Amino acid sequence: MAFIPGGVYEMGSKKSLMEIQMDPTDILNPDRHTLGPEDPAHEVDVDAFYIDLYEVTNADYRKFLEAANHEKPRFWEDPELNDPRQPVVGVSWTDAERYCAWNKKRLPTEAEWEKAARGKKPVTYPWGEDPPDKSKLNFNDEFKKPLPVGSFEAGKSDHGVYDLSGNVAEWVQDWHWAQYYLFSAKKNPRGPKKGQYKVVRGGHWMSVPDDTRLTYRNASVPSVKNKLFGFRCVKDARQPGD
Repeated sequence: MAFIPGGVYEMGSKKSLMEIQMDPTDILNPDRHTLGPEDPAHEVDVDAFYIDLYEVTNADYRKFLEAANHEKPRFWEDPELNDPRQPVVGVSWTDAERYCAWNKKRLPTEAEWEKAARGKKPVTYPWGEDPPDKSKLNFNDEFKKPLPVGSFEAGKSDHGVYDLSGNVAEWVQDWHWAQYYLFSAKKNPRGPKKGQYKVVRGGHWMSVPDDTRLTYRNASVPSVKNKLFGFRCVKDARQPGD
């Protein structure tokens, strides 16, 4: 795991900031994409934590299946998707949550995930400002499937975390609400208390370039199991010297 120091950072994007200047009667429109899911940019203060360097692999997940007698993921027998080094896919949000708990960890909050991806300075992608290409990430259907985790040394974040853009998108802890960034807690935000969709962060192996930006947000019903979603885990930490 990588240690992510606590502190304040600017979460979200100013790219579509003008979209919030709308008719006030529309502000609570239930459409989950109202406002653009990345705005407004806002400061959050996140406590220190540890995050998995890699997405959870099929080899990792097999240990959980054997120990917990858990249901196998969808696509578990698919030779294109079941290499031990590939990230596990075909898992629901609940599957991901249970794996992390079994491993004495938890799913990251959306704010933690983005802080780990941003690294030590404001950037557009985990590796910096250079546009995405196949030397940095698995995207745009370039490789036709998820690749073994850690395949892109040039694409890791400042904190040494791999595949935060591309390969598979990742379940996080939070429920999704399009307007949440307008009302988000400033300290350790954990998302709305309930919702219909769970947030999914990071691009995947079929994402178009614009969807590999680290502020990009997606969401899905928590029961969905597809070839594009995986996950990684975090655990709480204290700042050195605390």
